[in-house]
Amino acid sequence: MAKDTGFTSMAGPQAEGEIPQIGVGMLGYAFMGKAHTNAYKKIPHMMYPPPAVPRLVGIAGRNETAVAAAAKRYGYENYYTSWQAMLANDSIHLFDNGGPNDAHAEPCIAAAAAGKHVFCEKPLARTAEEAKTMLDAVNKAGVKHMVAFNYRFVPAIRQAYELIQSGALGRIYHFRAAYLQEWVMPHFGTPMIWRLDKETAGSGALGDLGAHIIDLGRYLVGEITAVSAMTRTFIPERPFADGSGTGKVTVDDAFVSTVAFANGAIGTLEATRFAAGRKNHEVLEINGEKGSIRFNLERMNELEVYWVDDTPNTTQGFHNVLISEPHHPWWENWWPQGHIIGWEHTFVHEITHLLDCIVNDKPVSPIGADFEDGFKTAVVCDAILQSAATKRQVDIVY
Repeated sequence: MAKDTGFTSMAGPQAEGEIPQIGVGMLGYAFMGKAHTNAYKKIPHMMYPPPAVPRLVGIAGRNETAVAAAAKRYGYENYYTSWQAMLANDSIHLFDNGGPNDAHAEPCIAAAAAGKHVFCEKPLARTAEEAKTMLDAVNKAGVKHMVAFNYRFVPAIRQAYELIQSGALGRIYHFRAAYLQEWVMPHFGTPMIWRLDKETAGSGALGDLGAHIIDLGRYLVGEITAVSAMTRTFIPERPFADGSGTGKVTVDDAFVSTVAFANGAIGTLEATRFAAGRKNHEVLEINGEKGSIRFNLERMNELEVYWVDDTPNTTQGFHNVLISEPHHPWWENWWPQGHIIGWEHTFVHEITHLLDCIVNDKPVSPIGADFEDGFKTAVVCDAILQSAATKRQVDIVY
C-alpha cells in the first residue's frame, strides 16, 4: 500500500504512477522570494521526474500592494499580509521563510507546530540561543527542516565534497575561505537598512556572508572546535533613506577569524562588504596530503585541482576542471557539456532535495543543511563575535 503523504497527486512516470503535489507558502517576495519561486517553477520540468510538484499556494508580506503584485507576477494562488493567516491554509504543506532575520524564529516555530515542513533562509537565527528554539520546535513537531545554505548545491562544491569523502585528498591540513562584497562602501551611498541593525540582523558581514563559508567549512572539512577573531565597523552611522536623520550601525562590516577543526585541520575565514571591486567573490581552498582544491563562486562551474602524485604534471600547478560532464552532480538534468548553469540553479537542486526528503522520508543532512546545521553555524558565529569582543580564543561548545 502506498504511504499516505497527505498531499494531492498528479499523473506522472513514477513507480506508483503518481507525483505528489506539495503546497508552498512563501514569506517574503523580494530577493530570496524571487530566487526560491524561480526554483519551484523550474523543478517540475527540469528535475524530471520530480519527487513532487510544488504548488504555489500562498505568499505573504507586510505591504499589500507589493505582495499582491508579487502573487500575480509569480503565480501564487493567494496573497496575505499576515503570515499567521497564510499558515492557517491547510493546503500549505511547506513553509518557505525568506523574511529578514528577525522574522525567522516565530513564523518557523509556528509553522512547525502546525505540522508544516520548514525551509528557512540563512542565517537560521540572529543568535545561537534563538536558533536552538527553532531546532527544538522542528524536532518536537517531527517535520522536515532545511536552512538555505544553497552553496552546498553548486555542482563543483558537491564534487569537492565527494572527493573529500572518498579519501582522495587524504588527511586535510587547511581550509581557507573568503566571502567578499562591496555594496555598503561609501561611494554606493547605502542608507541605514535592516542588515546594518543588530536587533534585526543579528550580525553584519558575519551572518550575511560568513555564515555561508562557516557552513561550507563544516560541510567539507568537519566540525569547528575553536575560533580566534577580529571584527570592524568602518562606518558607525548612516543616514536613513527617508532623510529623517541618521542611525547607528550596530553590526560588523567585516571579520577575520582563524579556526580549528576536530580532525586537526586549521583554517581562516574572512568576510566583508567593503572589498572594492568584489561583487560576489566567495572563494575557498582546501589542502590535503594528496592534493588541493580551489573554488571561486564567480566561476562556479569550475573546480581547480592539484594532485601530489599526478606525474609528470606535479610541477605544473593546479588544473582547471569544468564541472559540466553528465557524471557530475545534477548535470544529467541540464545541458550538454560546457553549456553553463548559473547561481539560480543551486536553489533548484536544493529545493528538489528537500522535496525528496519530504516525500520519501529521507534525512536532509548531510547533503543539505538542516536546522541542526543552522544552529551549529550560529554557535560558531556567536563565538567569533565573543572572540572579537574579548580578544581571546573561544572554544566551541554545541
